[in-house]
Amino acid sequence: MRASRRTLSLVALAAVGTLGLAACSSGSDTASSGSSGGARGSGFPVTVEHVFGETEITQAPERVATVQWANQDVALALGVVPVGMPAQTYGDDDGDGILPWTYEKLDELGGTDELPVLFDETSALDFEAVADTTPDVILGGYGGFTEEDYETLSQIAPTVAYPDVPWGATWREMAELDGAALGMADEADALISDIEKQIADAVAAEPALEGKTAMVGYFTPGDLSSIGYYSTDDARNKYLADFGFETPESLAQLSEENEEFFGSVSAENADTFDDVDIMVVYGDDSTLPALQADPLLSQIPAVANGSVVVMNNSLPIAAALSPTVLSIPWSLDEFVGMLADAAENAE
Repeated sequence: MRASRRTLSLVALAAVGTLGLAACSSGSDTASSGSSGGARGSGFPVTVEHVFGETEITQAPERVATVQWANQDVALALGVVPVGMPAQTYGDDDGDGILPWTYEKLDELGGTDELPVLFDETSALDFEAVADTTPDVILGGYGGFTEEDYETLSQIAPTVAYPDVPWGATWREMAELDGAALGMADEADALISDIEKQIADAVAAEPALEGKTAMVGYFTPGDLSSIGYYSTDDARNKYLADFGFETPESLAQLSEENEEFFGSVSAENADTFDDVDIMVVYGDDSTLPALQADPLLSQIPAVANGSVVVMNNSLPIAAALSPTVLSIPWSLDEFVGMLADAAENAE
């Protein structure tokens, strides 16, 4: 059993989740170079390019709001406490709407004395709630909102969107876009470099990972008639590349044929994934035994070998599969250990 660097400061585990800087590390010294409340960047005005064009921020924002997944983590890692951010439900093990790595950084910056407003994005963006926080800038460097949504947000405050495809921004791109909007591009670059080194050091300690193929997929509980996959455009599969994994040719081909960031293959065509050494999926303790007991899915080499990393839906580690500058250091040791165990089974 590998030791985890996680140090949960939150209370009892209560399973929730539907399908989503640790105490040992705050990222880098630059992570605290901002100040709680407002950005202290320089060089304004700044112009940030994204999928919907360009956004100009004329002066350092004092009130920062974030929408969709995890953009608040960039602001917090740079020392800026948002006035509003989305409530997180997936992997939120204590039901407070804030994932542990985010809470820990808020606590470090004094942001738990009066928590940011939490936007309910269960069904859609809550434009009214965002507007009520009277932000100077809205960060959305990672997300999947439409151009119409972007135009509405931009009427509230200058808004930064994702770089290209919906839900495809890497954790680096999220940090770069959101950091630039805060006038803290250099600090964001330093933060990225620090996290890259943490990942490289963790991977170097696990030689079993070398030369393996890996992909992120999913199965529907109670219905194993298909094999779900996330495309190569999805941030989760891009994250696996940080650990040196090669993209399976099967996933590359499926992704090329599918314009969505996810898709599925009939279980009758399970041999499609014969070139996958490691599968990372969402589920619970029953997931792998169910896959191995299935006459079709058990033919997938990764399933047969037990080289399946199951991210427990009820715990924050599953949410950390969609990586951020705060979730990576928080989950790194545990996740790399899970990957290494799977890689050893694949040999």
